[in-house]
Amino acid sequence: MKEKTTVADVDRSLYDFRYEEDEADRLSSGITPEIIREISAEKGDPEWMLDLRLKALDIYNRTKMPEWGPSIEGLDMDNIVTYIRPKSRMNTDWNDVPEDIKNTFERLGIPQAERESLAGVGAQYDSELVYHNVRKEVAESGVVYTDLESAMHDERYAELIRSHFMKLVPPTDHKFAALHGAVWSGGSFVYVPKGVKLEIPLQSYFRLNAKGAGQFEHTLIIVEEDAYLHFIEGCSAPKYYEAGLHAGCVELFVGKNSTLRYSTIENWSKNMYNLNTKRAIVAEGAKVEWVSGSFGSHVSYLYPMSILNGKGARAEFTGITFAGEGQNLDTGAKIVHNAPETSSYMNTKSISKSGGISTFRSSVQINENAVGSKSAVSCESLMLDGISRSDTIPIMDIRTDKADVGHEARIGRISDEAVFYLMSRGLDEQTAKAMIVSGFADNVSKELPLEYAVEMNNLIKLEMIGSIG
Repeated sequence: MKEKTTVADVDRSLYDFRYEEDEADRLSSGITPEIIREISAEKGDPEWMLDLRLKALDIYNRTKMPEWGPSIEGLDMDNIVTYIRPKSRMNTDWNDVPEDIKNTFERLGIPQAERESLAGVGAQYDSELVYHNVRKEVAESGVVYTDLESAMHDERYAELIRSHFMKLVPPTDHKFAALHGAVWSGGSFVYVPKGVKLEIPLQSYFRLNAKGAGQFEHTLIIVEEDAYLHFIEGCSAPKYYEAGLHAGCVELFVGKNSTLRYSTIENWSKNMYNLNTKRAIVAEGAKVEWVSGSFGSHVSYLYPMSILNGKGARAEFTGITFAGEGQNLDTGAKIVHNAPETSSYMNTKSISKSGGISTFRSSVQINENAVGSKSAVSCESLMLDGISRSDTIPIMDIRTDKADVGHEARIGRISDEAVFYLMSRGLDEQTAKAMIVSGFADNVSKELPLEYAVEMNNLIKLEMIGSIG
């Protein structure tokens, strides 16, 4: 197939297929105590989890909608279905997954990726995990990778989950954290023991098939001392003409001298509101690496946060955002330096076209005791036409004079001189522009895990070749 070279909208045909659902599988729309109790009963929650859900619902009802970012007026929570009953139990054998669900993930390349390059895979369809599996040799190393709800009911992990669940992202954090606490469903639990270095990644994939619904998965990862993990997360949904919602939560606990790399590729359809919350706490000498690709949704609020709590802890955030017609993507990262000699680095690229709006927000806080710490932020934005918009909103809160902090931002359009130069070398105008955009994105996009997940390869190919060269 000949690769496109025009700067056009993404061909989403790979992701826009869907299957009919049984209305009987849906709980009532809206958010009430009765619905919360019904979700809890469906799952057989322990009493402490039901209590947490109901308290989170109360916080949700008392908390105002955010007013500082992109408008979410089109999101009517009274019309959102928060839970879809699963068509089958969670399976560890791919052959036991229902045929239509299996076909969905086959088309997205998930089983092939598992066979070729992943240590384990979890697949969520609407509200529940339908498949979870981990390689035998990985399990024998002591690594635990399973769905969060099974782990919560397993006496080996129940107390570990209770002591960590929504401790980094409490329901009081913001309105949609409270919503998540009330209606969460699905997600993964990962535990990497001390000294275990997992050389090949784990992956979870979240697919929202139902219309007018929300997905609220919770990912909880605990990496003990001197360990290593690369975790990949992929998301997609077909297009509908009514609003959908993604309000998941990720909590990462990174132990002393360990490294956790968390890669995300989000390709929600343009009717989706992506209001996700991600947070990591990083111990002495440890490192968290965020790699983020945001290519879909109508509106996004997404700002992974790293709390550097131990001496010499490090955080890196690498992100790329593509906002096309009808998209307002408000993304960025937050870093809190709570200990001496900590360091952080943000490197982001954003591209907007056809009236798309891309906003980058960075927040760096260096507290009094974080002496000798360093932080650098670099963000670049490229607008491909005169009707698109890009903004950079940095916040620097520095509470010690013994720190090294830098911020660099560039916003601009494709240079006419650069286009003219390439055309003088024999390229047509469209190819010249596409080549410039590809070069602009290259040093960030190369960090994405292309070598591991076929589905992500497909997505990056659509964006980086089908859309911008």
